[in-house]
Amino acid sequence: MRGPAAEPPEHWRADAGGDSVAVLDIPGLLGRARVFDIDVSLWVDVPASSAEAWHELALELDGQQQWSRRVNSQNPGQTDGLDYHQRVRLEEEQAVRVRATARVKGVRIRQLLVEAREER
Repeated sequence: MRGPAAEPPEHWRADAGGDSVAVLDIPGLLGRARVFDIDVSLWVDVPASSAEAWHELALELDGQQQWSRRVNSQNPGQTDGLDYHQRVRLEEEQAVRVRATARVKGVRIRQLLVEAREER
């Protein structure tokens, strides 16, 4: 028997690498609603002298800002980061665009990653 329960859970991923914007489009699905756990991660390289350095991560769903945070960068000579998690329910045929943006001062973006895993 085939059906939603027989199909593997969906997993979507957008890895922007060192770029400052990651966009993930999850298409609508005919026939059923879905719930996704969305995780956004930003990693930055912090130089040994990181006075006044900071990094910021923001998340939008369909153009509407959901969350934003700026922190002072820590761990001189190593890495630092920010993570965000949100659960999203998509109704039948509903699509969503997830857009993560990073801003930095005095550090370098190592990776900006957005993942969405269907919860079943």
